Amino acid sequence: GAAAPVATAVLTHIVRSIVDNPDAVRVETSDSRGRIKLQVSVGQGDLGRVIGRRGRTAQSIRSVVRAAATRDGAEVDVDFVDD
Repeated sequence: GAAAPVATAVLTHIVRSIVDNPDAVRVETSDSRGRIKLQVSVGQGDLGRVIGRRGRTAQSIRSVVRAAATRDGAEVDVDFVDD
């Protein structure tokens, strides 16, 4: 998360507070064409919690993390994956 430390910290904090197994939460950062991709993996059974009904929770998380990323001077995309 060196490229977007604020966004990464915010994302990690939010996801850990939602899931059953916070210790399983991992955020990997990759940079492509000036955009930073934050890939979040969560423990088994926790993905649905993070995505939420009709993807609403995921959308909210993305909005907050994108806002945080402005403090990093970066544009970010957030992906959620099952571990």
